[in-house]
Amino acid sequence: MPYVEILAPPVAPDGKALLAKSVTNGLMSAFGIDAEIITLFFLPVVPGDYAHAGEMGAKDIGQRILLKVHAFRRSVAERRAAASALTEGVCAAYGVPGSAVAVYFLDRDKDEVAHDSRLASD
Repeated sequence: MPYVEILAPPVAPDGKALLAKSVTNGLMSAFGIDAEIITLFFLPVVPGDYAHAGEMGAKDIGQRILLKVHAFRRSVAERRAAASALTEGVCAAYGVPGSAVAVYFLDRDKDEVAHDSRLASD
């Protein structure tokens, strides 16, 4: 933990590797954690296969990229630092402006996470 879901259009393998490294490094720095507990899931999105304001593939905003960070609650300062690092990584990997990137923090209490049948709070 944390787990990061990356919903984005396909990117070349070197872009995906760049993103994996920058997201991992960004979370390590922002949250003060080790790489061994960070997992990324790349969930491909078909370009144009999204809707905004009721319109499919709204051309005025372009394709948005969403990162959902599932992690134990962090301070506002830590989440701010993570948001900045993750956004920079996405921009570098995909060549998009920051306005195309959204980072959502889905905080969890330790009694809401289990690994190998054991709650993290136990």
